[in-house]
Amino acid sequence: MVNLTKISLQPEKQRNSQRITLMTLSFQSLGLSEARVEQLEKIGFTAPTPIQIKAIPELLAGRDVVAQSQTGTGKTAAFSLPMLEQIDPEVRGVQALILTPTRELAQQVNTAIRSFSNDYRLKILTICGGQSIDRQIRSLQRGSQIVVGTPGRVIDLLKRGNLKLEQVSWVVLDEADEMLSMGFIDDVKQILEQAPTERNTACFSATMPPPIRDLIQKFLKSPVTLTVKQTQAAPTRIEQRAYMIPRGCSKERALLPILELEDPESALIFVRTRRSAAELTSRLQEAGYSADEYHGDLSQYQRERLLSRFHNNQVRWVVATDIAARGLDVDHLSHVINFDLPDQVESYIHRIGRTGRAGKTGTAISLIQPFERRKLHLIERKVRQKLEITRIPTRSQIEARRLEKLQEQLREALAGERMASFLPVVHDLGEEYDPHAIAAAALQMVYDQTQPAVIEADIEYQVERPKLMKRRRNEKFEKPVLQNRSR
Repeated sequence: MVNLTKISLQPEKQRNSQRITLMTLSFQSLGLSEARVEQLEKIGFTAPTPIQIKAIPELLAGRDVVAQSQTGTGKTAAFSLPMLEQIDPEVRGVQALILTPTRELAQQVNTAIRSFSNDYRLKILTICGGQSIDRQIRSLQRGSQIVVGTPGRVIDLLKRGNLKLEQVSWVVLDEADEMLSMGFIDDVKQILEQAPTERNTACFSATMPPPIRDLIQKFLKSPVTLTVKQTQAAPTRIEQRAYMIPRGCSKERALLPILELEDPESALIFVRTRRSAAELTSRLQEAGYSADEYHGDLSQYQRERLLSRFHNNQVRWVVATDIAARGLDVDHLSHVINFDLPDQVESYIHRIGRTGRAGKTGTAISLIQPFERRKLHLIERKVRQKLEITRIPTRSQIEARRLEKLQEQLREALAGERMASFLPVVHDLGEEYDPHAIAAAALQMVYDQTQPAVIEADIEYQVERPKLMKRRRNEKFEKPVLQNRSR
């Protein structure tokens, strides 16, 4: 049986001392070369994150590592930096293999590794479905030291004999739990069985379900287990709110007034299925919003095009499934909206961790139906925080918010230079109308032209009075019900 070496718990004073030490550590003190540290400084990496502080020295020392950490903790650099220190760019064969659950994550990892290296001789290849396999075969024949790929395409190239693992000294499983949930676990095992026995292996996963633990026990040698909990840090920079959806009201109808009031600059809206993503996107687009869908049915070209538009702020809101959204890494994300709550509490934490990055603040919104109260309580216990629960915004609240935004735009216009060109028009109209009336009419014109149609009738929360039933065995009062009424 494999011995999992764990970081031992320490008394409070020792832990406080350790926190201070971690804060003062630099990349150079972790054992990275001077050239690597200089490259990191060029791209703006000045201080290592907790997972990097824990993982880099262990991997440099040649130990296998199991790291449990959420997205956004810096895990890509944690396994890439020590790997780059030991890759020989003079050797043309594949020396490192990184497995990821999705195409988008594979490309994201590839881009990150390229930024960490300034050696033009180093060849990094992404191999995944949705791209020409012939082109990937030609790249392997020319020589690539690092391969980042999805399990399915890696298996294909291994069977064809085009991908050879004889020289592999590094294997990384990135987001292993997602590879399990997508049904890739048998492919991963098959790949590990073909890799050389003498190698460094690292497994990074947000959760550790039993099948992942079994895989670790079988394929890793006395790994050091590292845990970085993000649940305590997330609430400090992410405002979490929940909107209660009354009985009889659809979530689609409730979402529109919520978006009107919240007005996210950029948002990921999580849904459960591909069909839901398509239907909700269509509804948002019909309402005049800048939204697009992102799920597994899209082609590689469609995914890359949407990613580019989202990064360039050409699309404000993306409606996505959990699996597809793994590769959507956007620094400027202001909101995460849980249109459908995830099945696992860990997935909720993973989702909301996509906003509030790099010291910024973010907002996480969840739509809760009455039967999901238990799931909400589990989430609150996990994040150790009570979520603010509020009702669907009313029409008057939305109108007030629209006028507030219009007032902000007016202040910006008053500070601008173009205002002077309109003063003669105001002067001429001022001889016939009151100046206040002129300003109000101009605002009405702007408001009517720029605002979406008035939100449909308010969603009301009505509680019926319990009716007294005739006394019978097991007599009970009717429970209060929430109804949806239009005015």
